[in-house]
Amino acid sequence: MNQQGVRWTAEQVLALAPDVASRKAGSKLGTAGPWSGTGCGASGAVWGLCKGSGSRPYQTIVDIAGATGATGPAYKCSCPSRKFPCKHALGLLLLWAGDEAAVTDGEVPDWADEWLSGRRRRAAQNEERGADGGHSAKSADPEAARRRADRRAARITAGATELEQRLADVLRGGLAGAEQAGYGLWEETAARMVDAQAPGLASRVRELGSVPGSGPGWPVRLLEECALLHLLDRAWLDRARLPEPLAATVRTRVGLPSPPEGPAVRDDWLVLASYDTSDGKITTRRIWLHGRKTGRAALLLSYGVAGRAPQLALPVGLMIDAALTPHTGAGQLRADVGQQFGQPSPITAPPPGVTVAEGLAAYGAALSEDPWLDSWPCTLSGVVPIPGDDRWQLADADGRSAIPVTTPVLSRTALWRLAALSGGGPVTVFGELGHRGFTPLTAWSDETAETVSLTGE
Repeated sequence: MNQQGVRWTAEQVLALAPDVASRKAGSKLGTAGPWSGTGCGASGAVWGLCKGSGSRPYQTIVDIAGATGATGPAYKCSCPSRKFPCKHALGLLLLWAGDEAAVTDGEVPDWADEWLSGRRRRAAQNEERGADGGHSAKSADPEAARRRADRRAARITAGATELEQRLADVLRGGLAGAEQAGYGLWEETAARMVDAQAPGLASRVRELGSVPGSGPGWPVRLLEECALLHLLDRAWLDRARLPEPLAATVRTRVGLPSPPEGPAVRDDWLVLASYDTSDGKITTRRIWLHGRKTGRAALLLSYGVAGRAPQLALPVGLMIDAALTPHTGAGQLRADVGQQFGQPSPITAPPPGVTVAEGLAAYGAALSEDPWLDSWPCTLSGVVPIPGDDRWQLADADGRSAIPVTTPVLSRTALWRLAALSGGGPVTVFGELGHRGFTPLTAWSDETAETVSLTGE
């Protein structure tokens, strides 16, 4: 085995692409033709020179593990692209993944070592600052910070009070009037919540605006969402009477930041799923991890603005030895990645799974801690995908229970990939379980340990 350990698959590399165009362009550069001076090292770096349109080749370096592990792979290329990773970095990784003879172990060249050494040096400095208790990060005036927090809380309280009145007016006028009023009513209310510095409330109000006229049964869905928003409003206004874990969840749901708090949890974390969603302004990347030893689930979030992809990237199907710091809030699974130890390695087996009934019970228990929870990570084992004209299902192999499949982040092709993997037999599927059904994100057949991502279309 080479010094770098097990190399990635092409699918894992392409999962890092910021968009479809980069994926296609990177694939064209995944052959030895345009490359020279390629190599890889025990430190987890891959480098090479790619021939471009100019007289000088582009210098491309990938730090696979990252100096600190906080953002996964890191990239450096002398090309002018603003995308991360650029097509040259993707092509280099594809060459490294598919042709060991083209990218062999070697000494890091000076032009690559300068960047890599700088990253290692900054990582060591950050670690030293963390070891001394982070005193430099506490230089801000705590009294001034408290006053700012109090002012923001007061604005949110005023916004929540106004929102309560808006909800009462909607219900008093009847749900049919909500369809006649159109989206403008909700957008105006959402803008008021933004002014109140409550982005969580604003987001939920905008979701309300999309419900009227959205199809059969929309009045019931609108009433359900209004009830949840009312519950969140009242929880904020009465937060002083709530248990602290639930109060922390309420603060997070209205839009206040949830800081990561120790202790850090070190484990072998399986990278189970990764996908992006966008509201037109901000792209959100969700990466689900599972601790092989602790059995804990963790959600990593990263954001990209102005059309740029989030920089946090961990290929699905790998396992990383890392320390994660969880955020506050009852039922919250969000965490931040700290230090990584060693190089990633492929997942050799899926995480332990449960039946459909057991998964629903786990989701119900999570809702008791966070009533506004949209979904819960769940691995279903021994289930069979059942195609349908309107909606697919996942059913236990013994036929005792079944759950509808939802596809907010999946294509129709992804569902047929799942069916092909199953071949009519049971499979293990990881996904998000919510009140409308189960969204499959990753799958494994009982015949092979290969991790099949369903979101990389």
